[in-house]
Amino acid sequence: MNEYAEFEGKNVEKALEKACEALNQAPDQLNYDVVSYGSSGIFGLVGVKKAKIRVKTGQAVASQIEDDAKVEARSLVEDAFEDEEGDSTDDGLLDKAIVDGRQALQRLVSFISEDFKIESERRNGRILFKVEGGDSALLIGKRGQTLEAIQYLIEKMINKQTDARIRVLVDVEGYLGARKSDLQRLASKMAEKAQKLSKPVTIGQMNAYDRRIVHLHLKDNPSVRTQSVGEGYYRKLIIFPKKRRRSKS
Repeated sequence: MNEYAEFEGKNVEKALEKACEALNQAPDQLNYDVVSYGSSGIFGLVGVKKAKIRVKTGQAVASQIEDDAKVEARSLVEDAFEDEEGDSTDDGLLDKAIVDGRQALQRLVSFISEDFKIESERRNGRILFKVEGGDSALLIGKRGQTLEAIQYLIEKMINKQTDARIRVLVDVEGYLGARKSDLQRLASKMAEKAQKLSKPVTIGQMNAYDRRIVHLHLKDNPSVRTQSVGEGYYRKLIIFPKKRRRSKS
């Protein structure tokens, strides 16, 4: 018997539906990898590609279920708490990083806006730079993309000067707090949808910080579980409904 089976669909959710039907298993029981997320092509006509998943079956599941569970748990913890690490970073190193980062951020933001001020603080082993004033809409950009790019550059500049990995957050006019609230509401809404449909639902590509917010918000929800899929900085996050246990009469 083959140890793997592949299933295709319009998207990952459709491919999962086919796998569940063929293997007679609930979504949260499947052990699978995403081969391709598919593509809608140009106007849905040219270059359309189906999503594909590879599901472990037969002896592969039996022999690896324990190891896979450990790997998934470790991956989820690392993904969810990766921004909390760094508490052991040397204080002197952090002080220098704050000075260097603030100067770099000052120069960078000055190319985009004016009449702003920058404050800094340490938070959970990270450095948080807060930008107040200036053209906040321009600094944040659509869906926070400009702000994310600024943060990425500042973190790279800081870590280029040291062997340690120092986490950096850049906030503009409290945007990160508002973004966190929005993501938590979205997570709750999508979790309810997954439970109602008894099917996994996907939240589009997200950075590590946003994924962490969703993971932590739903980690104590007994009806769903979350899992990041894909590679690289941006990954998709899937919310799986947990199989309901039948009450004993």
